[in-house]
Amino acid sequence: MNSATVRGATIGYDDVGPSTGLPVLLIHGHPFDRTLWAPQVTALTEAGHRVVTPDLRGYGRSGVTPGKVLLADFADDLAALLDHLGIERAVVGGVSMGGQITMEFQLRHPGRLRALVLSDTSAPAETAEGRLFRNRLADRLLVEGMDGYAHEVIGKMLADYNVTAMPDVAARVLEMMCATDPRGAAAALRGRAERPDYRDVLAGVEAPVLIVVGADDVYTPVAEAEAIRRLVPHATLAVIEKAGHLPGAEQPDRFNAVLLDFLAERVV
Repeated sequence: MNSATVRGATIGYDDVGPSTGLPVLLIHGHPFDRTLWAPQVTALTEAGHRVVTPDLRGYGRSGVTPGKVLLADFADDLAALLDHLGIERAVVGGVSMGGQITMEFQLRHPGRLRALVLSDTSAPAETAEGRLFRNRLADRLLVEGMDGYAHEVIGKMLADYNVTAMPDVAARVLEMMCATDPRGAAAALRGRAERPDYRDVLAGVEAPVLIVVGADDVYTPVAEAEAIRRLVPHATLAVIEKAGHLPGAEQPDRFNAVLLDFLAERVV
């Protein structure tokens, strides 16, 4: 792992693959870390791409900023990290909250994206009910820590049948969640509670877009992916069977095949 100080925070990241390869920046969701993308890093680097996987501020090996961290803060951190690495333009993608950070990146730094990858995410602004839920969950995590929450939601992060069918994957996902600093998780939840509506942003995207969703995702169902597809008519939509909210972890071979085909056919 490497680290860089950007915008007052220490950001841990991996940067692997040939320096001359197509740069691909992958953004994990909440409450995970950069190792969520391990299967994709292997496949992408074997195909000759350069892959940057950061730990978001407050997660993994990155420094914690208590209080509130907006999606805009994450997006600006990542733009600064690309500056640090000398990467002007990259394919930028993320899962769940990482997908919303990708949309925020498109809003704030549109000239720097060669393509977008949006996995298991949604575009509308947070609802009043959602704001209340996220702020209450932030309060809870600061008091209780991550373990109870992690075990409650593992059957939604993965398709419930995969928790037992894929014990190694479930254990890896649980480990990431439990290892997250509650202060970082809480700050991101409070910031995400204020997320804006990204539908107009997506409607104006001209770069290639890949939308991926697990067929059995209960957090952001296939209907959410289809709604994004209607906003971006030129986008490619792939539904990954036998997967929930984290298809890149649950069905890595299928996810990787879709991603590699997209990069080969749509990104120049």
